[in-house]
Amino acid sequence: MADISRAEFEVLEALWEQHPASASDIIARLNKHKDWHEKTVKTLLTRLVKKQAIDFEKQQRSYLYYPLLERESYVANESKSLISRLFEGRVAPLVAGFANEDSLTQQDIDELKSLIQQWEKDND
Repeated sequence: MADISRAEFEVLEALWEQHPASASDIIARLNKHKDWHEKTVKTLLTRLVKKQAIDFEKQQRSYLYYPLLERESYVANESKSLISRLFEGRVAPLVAGFANEDSLTQQDIDELKSLIQQWEKDND
């Protein structure tokens, strides 16, 4: 999977939100959060096409873009890559880092407990 920059990821997020979408639709979604220049977004769309993260169909005089990557599989792949690079493939040091910084909410803790309980049930 090709390296996707932060800006490209934001464009992908807008496309995952609803697709197929025209460049104008994507720009409008992105501009809800911060100002994006039309030329910048179109450049990012071109890069994402080249990286085979998205594709398009020409419809009359416009292009409709759609993702080739599923959000869930992209996030899973990036998560594994991060844990592998920074934590030698271990999840515990990552969670411990958040716990030590008081970054975990009660909801986070409850979700983690639930995930662990489900994993234990599935792997007994």
